[in-house]
Amino acid sequence: MSFPSYSNSLLRFPQLGFSLDFSLMDIPSSFHDEMSAHIAKAFADIEALEAGAVANRDEQRMVGHYWLRNPDLAPNEQIRRAITEPLAALRTFAADVESGRCAPPSGGRFENLLVIGIGGSALGPQLVYDALLPAARMRTFFLDNTDPDGFDRTLAAIPDLSRTLTLVISKSGGTPETRNGMIEARAAYQRASLEFPQHAVAITGEDSPLATAATAEKWRARFPMEDWIGGRTSVTSTVGLVPMALQGLDIDAFLAGAAAMDELTRLPVAARNPAMQLALAWYHEGNGRGERDMVVLPYKDSLLLFSRYLQQLVMESLGKRLDLDGRVVHQGLAVYGNKGSTDQHAYVQQLRDGLHNFFVTFIEVRQERSGDPLEVESGVTSGDYLQGFLRGTRKALHEAGRRSLTISLPEVTPHSLGALIALFERAVSFYASLVNINAYHQPGVEAGKRAANDFLDLLRRVENVLTSSPQTAEALAKTLSPDPEDVYHALVHLAANRRAQITAGDSPAADTFRT
Repeated sequence: MSFPSYSNSLLRFPQLGFSLDFSLMDIPSSFHDEMSAHIAKAFADIEALEAGAVANRDEQRMVGHYWLRNPDLAPNEQIRRAITEPLAALRTFAADVESGRCAPPSGGRFENLLVIGIGGSALGPQLVYDALLPAARMRTFFLDNTDPDGFDRTLAAIPDLSRTLTLVISKSGGTPETRNGMIEARAAYQRASLEFPQHAVAITGEDSPLATAATAEKWRARFPMEDWIGGRTSVTSTVGLVPMALQGLDIDAFLAGAAAMDELTRLPVAARNPAMQLALAWYHEGNGRGERDMVVLPYKDSLLLFSRYLQQLVMESLGKRLDLDGRVVHQGLAVYGNKGSTDQHAYVQQLRDGLHNFFVTFIEVRQERSGDPLEVESGVTSGDYLQGFLRGTRKALHEAGRRSLTISLPEVTPHSLGALIALFERAVSFYASLVNINAYHQPGVEAGKRAANDFLDLLRRVENVLTSSPQTAEALAKTLSPDPEDVYHALVHLAANRRAQITAGDSPAADTFRT
């Protein structure tokens, strides 16, 4: 078995400043030939996707995030206008906010941004904001969960709510976590004697309940979310671009970086296509079954959130029970990570000496800082140490039989970040085709939502039948639910939040509850 040399395993793309090093993945030279039929199918599949084929058959919709970066590729004029017109509108709105033409009722200018969303509607904007600081001119806060303590902590941290613009992002307008965040934010504005609509912007589907409310209440602005854009691939849509524009970040460079990577990865030559090379590396290391996790280690503080972003993009896209032929396959690729060199003092010990169930994706940013270098030792900078830790960790892992690949970019800018995101979007599409699954539906997520709604219904019924007479969960379950455990946890939740009283017994089954 022969492996390509280092020189043949390093893909360089000078037009983007990117390179990908697969030399420590130990992929045999024969592997690409063995995969040739799968590769040809993957290229054909992504071409059909970009041409407007129905990708999410559950919802009978196309998947068109690639058109966002190049509207000329959209399959019809209606979709092209759906991309270009909101882009023009958000530029105007951002300019009005920056100039003060769109100002808080109390005077001055909007200085803060509160983004309310869940999943891709929050992860994308969070990644971009954190990666491109300190260039953002508006301090930005996020409500991205339905944790009451989290709401209180975030809202308390906003320095001046009267000068805060709030973006509510939900395609359906009914996503519970986002709706709850909006209700909590609205209450905070009311407590501050402020009118919420005068500080609110909606990013939502055209006919959603949120769109209806925003119009009726005369919110500051409303931007559309199209049904052919999935949440985990929405960062180059209004979801990511509206906050970027308000923050004063360069949306043109961001889109151009994504478009350049899209174009580069349309090349139907596997050996020169970085996204296909990524997908093939994932396939080889996990035997086409996701048998090894992907540890993402960016050696740059500004890319700390990239592993979290990739968790949704990769795991929601690739974690599927059935393949395209209806066979049970339980596919997936687990993603976790933090940052280098922090992990030298955290879980790299296990990576080198423990369970071998992973491969590593290192992300290197070549420019160590934008300002002048500072020596921490004679002739040595902090950035030299960072590079040394990256190279040392990479080598130490390989010596222990642990494989890795390294992605290098010149610096973190809107252009390079757009390209990096697009690279993984394309790799996900290719890998899904290689393993014969649909990357663009999420039945498991919907199942979880249905189960949550069932529990909420049970919670309401439990609270309604509680009386002043003590009762056990098992007694209540005889009339409410076949599962006394669900009833028990509903009762414990009510008791923990002063909506019921609990008297502990010798076991959970003996606990009693009353109003």
